[in-house]
Amino acid sequence: MTTEHLLHFRAAGTSLVLDCAGPRLPRILHWGADLGDLGDLGDPGDPGDPDGIGDPDGIGDPGDEASGGPGVLASLAAAGRAELGTSVPDVPVPVSVLPEQSAGWLGTPGLSGHREGADFSCAFTVREVRSPAPRSLTVEAVDDQARLALRWELELTGSGLVRQRAVLTNEGTGPYTVDALQLTLPVPAHATEVLDLTGRHLRERSPQRHEFTLGTHLRENRRGRTGVDATLLHAVGERGFGFREGEVWALHVAWSGNHRTFAERTNAGVSLLGGGELLLPGEMRLAPGAAYTTPLLMGAYGRGLDDMAARFHTHLRQRPHHPATPRPVTLNTWEAVYFRQDLATLTALADAAAEVGAERFVLDDGWFRGRRDDRAGLGDWYVDPGVWPQGLHPLVEHVRSLGLQFGLWVEPEMINPDSDLARAHPEWILSAAGRMPPEARHQQVLDLGRPEAYAYVLERLDALVGEYAVDYLKWDHNRDLIDAGSGPYGVGGVHAQTTAVYALMDELRRRHPGLEIESCSSGGARVDLGILERSDRVWTSDCIDALERQQIQLWTGMLLPPELMGAHVGAPGSHTTGRTHGLDFRAGTALFGHMGIEWDLTRATPEERRRLAEWIETHKRLRPLLHGGTVVHADHHDPAVLVHGVVAPDRSRAVYAVVQKATSVQMPTGRVRLPGLAEDALYAVTPLPPGDAVRGPVTSPLPWWTPEGVELPGRVLSVLGVQAPTLHPESLALIEVRRVGRRG
Repeated sequence: MTTEHLLHFRAAGTSLVLDCAGPRLPRILHWGADLGDLGDLGDPGDPGDPDGIGDPDGIGDPGDEASGGPGVLASLAAAGRAELGTSVPDVPVPVSVLPEQSAGWLGTPGLSGHREGADFSCAFTVREVRSPAPRSLTVEAVDDQARLALRWELELTGSGLVRQRAVLTNEGTGPYTVDALQLTLPVPAHATEVLDLTGRHLRERSPQRHEFTLGTHLRENRRGRTGVDATLLHAVGERGFGFREGEVWALHVAWSGNHRTFAERTNAGVSLLGGGELLLPGEMRLAPGAAYTTPLLMGAYGRGLDDMAARFHTHLRQRPHHPATPRPVTLNTWEAVYFRQDLATLTALADAAAEVGAERFVLDDGWFRGRRDDRAGLGDWYVDPGVWPQGLHPLVEHVRSLGLQFGLWVEPEMINPDSDLARAHPEWILSAAGRMPPEARHQQVLDLGRPEAYAYVLERLDALVGEYAVDYLKWDHNRDLIDAGSGPYGVGGVHAQTTAVYALMDELRRRHPGLEIESCSSGGARVDLGILERSDRVWTSDCIDALERQQIQLWTGMLLPPELMGAHVGAPGSHTTGRTHGLDFRAGTALFGHMGIEWDLTRATPEERRRLAEWIETHKRLRPLLHGGTVVHADHHDPAVLVHGVVAPDRSRAVYAVVQKATSVQMPTGRVRLPGLAEDALYAVTPLPPGDAVRGPVTSPLPWWTPEGVELPGRVLSVLGVQAPTLHPESLALIEVRRVGRRG
């Protein structure tokens, strides 16, 4: 082993140590807590980003570059070599970033594929190792026997995220079928618990935890979209890890189609997180010279879930295309009018939206030809002259006269069998040869892998956005892809469908700079960092019941910052659960996202509209903090109480919500800790209007719950906390914290 092949990348509290010695693919010796400055190997240089995976954060601090004294790194590598056990191969089995059975690995292989049954196993030899940008590595390797070439790309971003992907090229004279190409990251033995997410429509992002035992914990998604039950993050950590304590390692596949992730532990002491695209049989058949590129696999380490999530949030905010303008408060018409569209009703709704302070008006489903319910019309993307004889122009002009942006709902990937498009082109429906998939919501999927279907949808959307100068598209996707065959032979079509949707969004935005797109998919069924490369927020869930949203937004926030999560104030009675909630609970829940309204305000009382306007004004005042600060959660002792907040990057101020989800065993609530503050700073702690109007079962007021509040050091607030108001279930209170000086 030559020590110049040992690399140590550091960024934002994360270290990554790689062993690139020898002919085999690199091995990761450590991914996790920062190991400190082990000695400087010098700057690897920054000749640009020819592979597109370079340093998008623009952070090039020398302390964050490759480092490691030859002696220290060599000792680190030597100290990590294991003994040989009994009844095992006679040489150590290296577990690379793409684990290979040819090296002795008998767990999940990195590459599964074949050349008409042959070349089922790979043995790549490294030909070139280079560093195209700080904290990045590109490795070129070949398997001469299988006639395959592999490019592996890795980057440690300035926020501490590990991003990697691979490109496999068929260098043979015949086709090569890729069944799976999955990359991995190692995790240590003391990561003994697995956390992932599941759910269903209207209850997405439900956490589940269990022991990280020997074997493979596999999560597969075959829905053709990210999925209502998608894990979002596959995490492992120290026993009992929480939001603020315990080491945790998490993985995300940045892809909107079929995918898989896994946590694997072997009896040889190896533990891995891995994942990639899930390919349908025969879906990725590479012709000679053709290549397959995996989605980005993204890994985040943290001391607690908040620290882990902050790496994703920081990375997203540092993208050059991250939304830079204040996120407009949005009124969406769906739960206000459903399919009952007419000009008088909608102009009155727009007037009410402007009155309470909304900044964007979105016309939802029902505006296009033949669309009086969800049984017909999808695919016929022309304004319905029966409902809108002058087109949408009168409505759009009225909306803009109020100073509001105009948005429009579309579902371009879907088609109703009862539509002019389906009658004209039944062959454009995504289906296996000889049969149609079962309908879902009375619709099928338009095969965008067909160039003519893609061209039709692009022309229609381009025309609509251009004619009405649409500011915003609510882009829906309301069914899973079942039996998703493409073309005349019905070959697996999910990969082609996903890349076509990406291309469609990219081209539409190229033609209409400034157009914003929301990823909506039965609510939260397409939430991933692949779709968010070309969209500006997600519709977090079709359920806007404030109690359900507390959990849905919390766990979606493990990946996305608040400004990317649509969070709306609904009507008093929830459309999806039947629960009734007060306005303060509904608005206080929506406050911590990209705030909006999903309510027929023409039926709200004057007092309700006045109170809603107060909440919206508060949101606008706090928007720079809420959409630019660090999201925090307290590890609270009472499962009926949730404490979460946002702290300014300089820790000068913060806002917290104390949420009473259910009745508590104890009364009063007791102390709640306020995490994330500077320990040596002195803070003023006060109730925050309009979230200061608390109602609870106690008979005496909370002494400090006054406009004057109390002053306490940050360390006291984070370690000891303050007494919280005792609340009725399904309500909340807000606390504002401002730095007023330093201790002493």
